[in-house]
Amino acid sequence: MLKHIFTNSAGILLSRILGFLRDLLTASILGASIYSDIFFVAFKLPNLFRRIFAEGAFTQAFIPSYAKSRQKLQFSFIIFLQFLAFLLLLSFFVTLFAPFITKAIAVGFSSDIIDIATPYVAICFYYLPLIFIVTFFAALLQYKHHFSTTAFSTALLNIALIFALLFSKGKSDQTIVYYLSYGVIIGGILQVIAHIIAIKIQKIKFFTFNKKALKPNQDTKKFYQTFFPAVFGSSAAHLSAFLDTWLASFLVSGTISYLYYANRVFQLPLALFAIATSVALFPSVAKAIKNKDNQKARNLLNKASKILLLLLGSATIIGIVFSEQIVWLLFQRGSFTKIDTANTSIVLIMYLIGLIPFGLSKIYMLWLYSHQKQNTAAKITMKSLGINIVLSLILIVPYKAVGLALASSLSGFILLYFTLKEIKNHNST
Repeated sequence: MLKHIFTNSAGILLSRILGFLRDLLTASILGASIYSDIFFVAFKLPNLFRRIFAEGAFTQAFIPSYAKSRQKLQFSFIIFLQFLAFLLLLSFFVTLFAPFITKAIAVGFSSDIIDIATPYVAICFYYLPLIFIVTFFAALLQYKHHFSTTAFSTALLNIALIFALLFSKGKSDQTIVYYLSYGVIIGGILQVIAHIIAIKIQKIKFFTFNKKALKPNQDTKKFYQTFFPAVFGSSAAHLSAFLDTWLASFLVSGTISYLYYANRVFQLPLALFAIATSVALFPSVAKAIKNKDNQKARNLLNKASKILLLLLGSATIIGIVFSEQIVWLLFQRGSFTKIDTANTSIVLIMYLIGLIPFGLSKIYMLWLYSHQKQNTAAKITMKSLGINIVLSLILIVPYKAVGLALASSLSGFILLYFTLKEIKNHNST
């Protein structure tokens, strides 16, 4: 297990280093301006779905269903075709109604800014079907305990965006955002290619030409019964960040960028430790529970949570103490000013308060997913999100971006509390 955690952490670390280099260039070239806000809004929706798919709902519903399926080839191919067809149609729908979609995710933007942002939203959304293909292949590879391709291929998106920034340097802000938008698509294509190569090397089959075998069966029905609740159950932190962006569109220009840059720093230890551990741990926990070895599953979770508590606790203390220095080192250059650094560092501190509860929730939620209790996980997440919304509306008026970040962190404690309470109730029955 430790080997798989290290592989995931190494891949995530490489990706995040490149991601910070990308953000460094973005901050230097665009600063915390209306055009940086526009790109972050355009990429926010597909990126939200990416995180829900790649780090949550799909994998957590697919792997237990795939493990229990007696016709794995038939099951996997039906799911692949159904999801891909739906996401392609959804992307086409977003293209047709891009102005309305843009208005929905950035209500506070003026009509002129909506007009500017609309084409970028339409372009970036086509990243979603690409990242679904990546996630589907990644789930098959994870079941075979192959983690390296998925872990390291995430760097390809950041490489594509870095090159987009370098090629567009010196051009108008509007042109730079176009380059970035198409860079998102190129990054997705590169990730797909990397996974196709890995699937061939591992000799994993996922398609069949038998038409009769493509009819939906009990396995697919059970998958969807767990998938839709898992969408909510696995996405608390991501939905909180999306809510922050939506509310921040009502505030002054640059606020969305402060939240984005601070959340990027917050996501590093969360991904490096919590997500890397949960991805490596989940197939083992799911197989142990499938074999009715609950004690082994509990031992795996307890061991992982102790290690994670130490790592996340250290990251929280370091991040809070050196928040301003971290933001200064990563972002303060070019158009990103000293004032931007001060504002971003305060937001970062508020996000870091929730690092431990969000990270531990990632681990403990695996118990619910492995028992296919996605409905329960969804209810817990909705309680947390509901409290987050109330706190955000209360704190945004006096504290603005800082209040939004603090509300998100406080909801993380609510999420952890209800998750642990449910596990305790489940073990006592």
